Amino acid sequence: ATKTIEKVLEENTDKWMSFPAVVGTAIGEFKGKPCIKILVVKKTEELTQKIPSTLEGFPVVIQQAGEIRALDAR
Repeated sequence: ATKTIEKVLEENTDKWMSFPAVVGTAIGEFKGKPCIKILVVKKTEELTQKIPSTLEGFPVVIQQAGEIRALDAR
């Protein structure tokens, strides 16, 4: 039995989040199929070498999202 995309994401998020430039992970869509998205402050060559382009059969897309921070509570 193959793993679901949710399980693959769950098993790898902590590792990816340990990279300083990674600000989040998500399930998205790539060419009409489910993919794993790695959200980063800035996409760099170093990150593209550390993060695989596919994982357990699912495409992995690195998406530049910029700095993500919580809004001030008002």
